Amino acid sequence: MSKRDFYDVLEVSKGAAKDEIKKAYRKKAIQFHPDKNPGNKSAEDKFKEAAEAYEVLSDENKKARYDQFGHAGMSGAASGGGFSGGGMSMDDIFSHFGDIFGSGFSGGGFSGFGGNRGGGRRVNKGSNLRVKVSLTIEEIVKGATKKIKLNKYISCESCSGSGAKNNDFSNCNTCHGSGRVTRVQSTILGQMQTQATCPSCNGEGKIIKSKCASCNGEGLVKSDDIVEIKIPAGVEEGMQLSVSQKGNAARRGGVNGDLIVLIEEKPHKHLIRDENNLIYELYLSIADAALGIPVEVPTIEGKVKIKIEAGTQPGKVLRLRGKGVPDVNGYGRGDLLVYINVWIPKVLSKEERRMFEKLQTSENIIPNPDKKSGSFFNRMRDMFN
Repeated sequence: MSKRDFYDVLEVSKGAAKDEIKKAYRKKAIQFHPDKNPGNKSAEDKFKEAAEAYEVLSDENKKARYDQFGHAGMSGAASGGGFSGGGMSMDDIFSHFGDIFGSGFSGGGFSGFGGNRGGGRRVNKGSNLRVKVSLTIEEIVKGATKKIKLNKYISCESCSGSGAKNNDFSNCNTCHGSGRVTRVQSTILGQMQTQATCPSCNGEGKIIKSKCASCNGEGLVKSDDIVEIKIPAGVEEGMQLSVSQKGNAARRGGVNGDLIVLIEEKPHKHLIRDENNLIYELYLSIADAALGIPVEVPTIEGKVKIKIEAGTQPGKVLRLRGKGVPDVNGYGRGDLLVYINVWIPKVLSKEERRMFEKLQTSENIIPNPDKKSGSFFNRMRDMFN
């Protein structure tokens, strides 16, 4: 597949200034960052493509060569002292361009791959862990702190996570401790220099001479760990929270992975959640609905007394403002909606039957005096059968 035009990749014009090119690259890098798009090969490819475009267009000499000869002018090696555009790795990208990401890639939810910006050495990252946490509606409304027991990789105490017995290391003979190797290629434009992660030490710059017996040189051991998680009010079923650096430890002193928390909701005995509102179904007798009555309804904070007005119709909804679930982003709190249902008895005593038969003849409780819609009793029976 032919490469896209570098200007199209960054969505800038040929006359764009350096600052505009840098700003455009940073926007693309944030959009397609692998931490923001885990497992998305297409996003990773676009991330690399943007880095390759920026490497060329940010350098005046390379940009001039590209403007004149296009991709052919790069001859398979986009940099004169960088990395090969077609074979760049994440380490390459962060090593060369990590400084332009700024705070958006440090502590803002992205773990990053570069770690040591500009040092060249590879920084390991631990794998993420996933757990499910079940919460009651009460915990969701008030927020909760949970302590979870995890069996995960932690740093080996015997070697302090270095993987080496008595910290016994030697410099890598291949890269001489830099963690990177430089290759020089001959092209039609002359000698081109590229850099890559050292294959002998995996970018660490050093080799273990004597492995730690406890972790066999990995710097990690399996162990139980208690992690405290603070869950904000207003979370909902299926939501995922990321707890930074509470996942598996990284090999040899790298950056820990994250803990991904999947939220599950436990059903409530009386209340049903509808986004930030809570729903309660209140059943009334025909007499209570007709005459009115004070009743108690459950809320998260306890029972509250409300007044059912005389003549309340089935299907009416009473709203108790601010008695629902807080918005997880802090935008207020939902309401408690009380749905009125009128209970129609299926079995009547003789006395009850006589009472309802008497009501059938009473025009005072028939909605339509012309009776075209039927008697009160028949209408109620048809509605609820």
